[in-house]
Amino acid sequence: MEYRHLGNTDIEVSAICLGTMTWGKQNNEKDGHEQMDLATEQGINFFDTAEMYAVPPGPDTYGKTEEIIGTWFQKTKKRSSIVLASKVAGPGLSWIRGGRYKIDKKNIHEALEGSLRRLQTDYIDLYQLHWPNRGSYHFGQFWYYSVDPSNTDEVKENFEEVLSTLQDCIKAGKIRQIGLSNETAWGTMHYLKLSEDKGLPRVVSIQNEYSLMYRLHEPDLAEISIREKVGLLAWSPLATGMLSGKYANQNIPEGSRWTMLRKSNQRNTPQAHGAVDAYLSVAKKHGLNPVQMALAFVTSRPFVTSTIIGATSLDQLKTNINSISINLGKEVLKDIHKVRQDFPIPF
Repeated sequence: MEYRHLGNTDIEVSAICLGTMTWGKQNNEKDGHEQMDLATEQGINFFDTAEMYAVPPGPDTYGKTEEIIGTWFQKTKKRSSIVLASKVAGPGLSWIRGGRYKIDKKNIHEALEGSLRRLQTDYIDLYQLHWPNRGSYHFGQFWYYSVDPSNTDEVKENFEEVLSTLQDCIKAGKIRQIGLSNETAWGTMHYLKLSEDKGLPRVVSIQNEYSLMYRLHEPDLAEISIREKVGLLAWSPLATGMLSGKYANQNIPEGSRWTMLRKSNQRNTPQAHGAVDAYLSVAKKHGLNPVQMALAFVTSRPFVTSTIIGATSLDQLKTNINSISINLGKEVLKDIHKVRQDFPIPF
């Protein structure tokens, strides 16, 4: 396993991070415990979760994933060897704190206390803002078409309140570092400027979607990640499993993520399937497992701190973890670039 510094800190995290969002929905507690056992045996020391999980989110599964991690900590006594990341939910979910909430002082404290209780721990190593109060361009949304510049001062005031609150949580020993998720270049740079100007905690990571199919982190956020040491924690590096080829020819296997989507699936487009076919051809040409090729590409990017992998079976998890040993040669990368030129934004 390879290890990398988390931002500008001395915390070292595995270049593969164990994603946990299926636990409590597609996977039960036993499955989650087995995955954590396997991951740690393979050198993974970085787990990512959220108060909102399991996914797809709902009132019946809210907090279930954190509970499963908590019982594993209690059973194994391995809390101190794990770099644990969790998140406070952004607004929009009716079953969280009565649906009348946003990321602010009150809700950060309430969310954090709930997560600590479920996780059976006194602290979280990396506490992240799951998505901004003002919306996100991730999850198939196009909110930026209606960005209202008249509330910019209000947005900035909230940023300062958030950082001040997180500073209090750090001083109390409840969190160690802070990160963003599903954030923009503008939001990231403003958080960094506030930290510098006001002496507030500095974000050390940004968790955004990134894969062969979804490369919107480039080039602007990528430069921020490199120059400002706000490394990317890449979620959905297999584009919800598309890059494995399991959804080829409009096939949707029983029990797969796509069977549980509650809204229209923005990834299920002719362009996206065409891109997948092209990437599968690249893997076949070079004798590579397509899953491992896709994951190795993400992990090898200079702006990536860790690639978040998830699995519903131990066999899948082993395959994903073993991608760390794959080195993509120049010819593979050249062929990948050709596919991107044909399918720059497939969904």
